[in-house]
Amino acid sequence: MFELSTQTEMKMSSREIAELTKKDHKNVLRVIRSLIDGHVLVAQIEPLKFEYRGQLFDYYELGKRDSLVVVARLSPEFTAAVVDRWQELEKRNQVVVPATFAEALQLAANQAKELEAKNQQLAIAAPKAEFADAVAGADKGVLIGQFAKTVGVGPVTIFRILRELKIFMSRGSSYNLPYQEFVERGYFTVKQGTYETNSETRISHTAMITGKGEIWLRKKLIDTGHLRAVAA
Repeated sequence: MFELSTQTEMKMSSREIAELTKKDHKNVLRVIRSLIDGHVLVAQIEPLKFEYRGQLFDYYELGKRDSLVVVARLSPEFTAAVVDRWQELEKRNQVVVPATFAEALQLAANQAKELEAKNQQLAIAAPKAEFADAVAGADKGVLIGQFAKTVGVGPVTIFRILRELKIFMSRGSSYNLPYQEFVERGYFTVKQGTYETNSETRISHTAMITGKGEIWLRKKLIDTGHLRAVAA
């Protein structure tokens, strides 16, 4: 008699829900938390954590019923996409009982191959997903020079490009600061500080790029040919 591993309950992560519904992950988290507070979800779920650049970020794993409830609240028009995804998961999870020893060996080999492929895909996708979640939550912003390092462009070069693209101002007291349009879009912030010169205290302004801005600017630089797209 062949011994088969028991099935575990299938889950769908909040990040997969965000991808299927084309929503920001932070919006999915907000809906899940509101449904938890309202005791609408069946499961007693706690957020899971992943670490990126020394910071911890939340995500959830939901069963079928709860994930559909979340999608219905978040984006009803995408409910069908999530239902289709669940049908695909359930079909894959159906247990096939081998009739012969040869079939059992083949089943084990196929499962091992599928597991290896899935782990490779997760290893590739995880850094990108973690980066997107991390920068999307970085509302206060980081220095432009720090962003330049992450995309392989020097600080001097990135400011020049931003001026050429009419994103940053190129003259006057607002030199190397973003136009108000891009601040209002949430792509940049301007940090105010002070510094001493000749025993006089003066006010300084430093441009910062937000998480939303990092995602937008990366795409912008690829579209304008300043960066090369990296294949997944």
